[in-house]
Amino acid sequence: MTTVRRMRAVALCGAVPLALLMAGCGGGGGDAKPSEAAPAASQPAPASSSATPTDPDAAQKRAVLTAYASMWAEQMKAYKVADATGTDLKRYAALTALSKLRLDLAQMKKSGTRGTGTLGHEPEVTELNTGGKLPTAILQDCIDLSQWKAVRTSGEPVPLPSNQPRRYLATAKAEKWPDGWMITDYTPNEARTC
Repeated sequence: MTTVRRMRAVALCGAVPLALLMAGCGGGGGDAKPSEAAPAASQPAPASSSATPTDPDAAQKRAVLTAYASMWAEQMKAYKVADATGTDLKRYAALTALSKLRLDLAQMKKSGTRGTGTLGHEPEVTELNTGGKLPTAILQDCIDLSQWKAVRTSGEPVPLPSNQPRRYLATAKAEKWPDGWMITDYTPNEARTC
């Protein structure tokens, strides 16, 4: 896996680093308004080990990774201002993933915090099922918090808890809906470092 640190500002979707790192961050969980697609530079490149040219599922894996990267790019926009307004989150995140993100933003807004810095990723598709009526995928990501920072709206830094690993694994679930792949759940696992 290649380390990819192209994501903009802040934590993860619901119960992600923000909820875990800042225990009480807050933001506005309102409905997102469409915005332009995330710039390619802010999206992680698909890991070559998960989508090789000889892999018959390579195109689908790339599409899943693109949806995941796009969700993260929109999340970073939201975490930077503790508000989903003006983002395209609903285009890439749904169900539990979107609910967790909205909870994080509400906690950020309530505690007067926001995210800055960069969040590193090393995503790969570990499972893909395209044979059923609803294609599904599982992703595993190594989250790197070494360049990520939380701050109060006053600008004062919010230190990470001393027991918070700076690199840990997270799992995401995706489903292929009529308009494309959607990230439907996201679960960080700080007990599993990477």
